[in-house]
This record gives sequence, structure tokens and C-alpha cells, in this order.
Amino acid sequence: MIRLWGRKSSINVQKVLWCLAELGLEEGKDFERIDAGLHFGKNRTPEFLALNPNGLVPTLEDGDLVLWESNTILRYLIRQYDQSKRFPADIQKQYQSEKWMDWQLGTMWPTLRIAFLGLTRTPEIERNYEAIRKAYQGTNGLLALLDQQLTNQQYCSGDSFNLGDIPLALCVSRWLLLNQTFPDQTGPRTSLPNIESWMKRIEAETQYSVVAEKELNIMK
Repeated sequence: MIRLWGRKSSINVQKVLWCLAELGLEEGKDFERIDAGLHFGKNRTPEFLALNPNGLVPTLEDGDLVLWESNTILRYLIRQYDQSKRFPADIQKQYQSEKWMDWQLGTMWPTLRIAFLGLTRTPEIERNYEAIRKAYQGTNGLLALLDQQLTNQQYCSGDSFNLGDIPLALCVSRWLLLNQTFPDQTGPRTSLPNIESWMKRIEAETQYSVVAEKELNIMK
């Protein structure tokens, strides 16, 4: 049985949980999940560090194979378990999706992360509201690029849901929730109608509900 280490509120663990759901794999039946990280601890124990020396979640065990880095785990899971061909196999669509996965990890999330951690993980007395607002407004600009991509297509790599939509949608969810919860601190959220339509398709046509968050909580 697959074993997944990580708490449900982690964006990177949510990527994996969502992907597993798309593949028809159920927690408790097809894989085991162990809460780890933040108040759950466990991620600095010798047992965990032997699996992942970074001490971060998610970490995936599948037999003798141990993987960390969330996007790598996603790529492995569809290569190994996508028997029903949930995700497009066309190489052009695959790499259109891959570029957005790398963009999410290397460009968008580092910017949004400043606002997200500043407002949900940092005690109020220690918050740098200038940096938080700047990061959120910067994310507005970055997501405008995704909105433009979605002008003439349904999903990040074409008209079919693909792996790249998972990390993108989880970031967009946090972008929306931050503004709903802390509008004065984030400043205005840019109206991006193509992203809004895409998120509605995500909610209606995928297993997004397994990780959907309706509120942000610093204790998660």
C-alpha cells in the first residue's frame, strides 16, 4: 500500500491527495496517510528524516520507492497508476502541462507564498503588511498570464483537464481565500474572468472537492 506523509492543509500534500483521487485511489483502502508537519510534528524524527532528509511534506512511499518534491510525486503517480487514462497522454499536451507546473513552483508560488504565510502562519505582531500587500499584488499580475492562456482553451494545456491544473488551481484557491479573508491587507484582487470560469469547471468536473478549503486557519 502507498503511504503518504503530510497534513491535509499543506498545499503540496493537497496536490498529491487530489491526484490520487483523480486516479480513483482512496485513503484507507489504496493508500495510508500519516499526519506530519506543523503541530503534528513527526517530520524531524529520525524515521522521517531517513526517508526525506529535507524534513518536509509530502513524502511518498510506494514499496521500496521513496519520493519527495510534490510535482515529482504527481508525475510518478500518473505514470504508474493512470490505468484509466484520466490524464492526456499526448506528448504536446503533456509538456504544455509540465511548463505550467514548473511556473507554479518557480514563479507564482514564491510570490504568493509571502502573502499566504504572512497572513496565515505569522503572528500578527510580526507581520510585514507592506511585503504582504506587494506580494499579493504581484500575484495579481502573474495570474493575469494564466488568465490570458485560458482565453481560448478550457484548461492549462488545452481542452482537457491535465496534471498542471492541479497545482495551479490550489494556488488560485489560496489567492481567492486570502482576499476574501484579509481584503484590507491584500489590497484589491484583479478580476480575471477566464480563471473564474476555469475554477468553476475544476469544481464541477474534477475531484477538487477532496482538498477544497473554505477558510484559512493559522492553526492548520
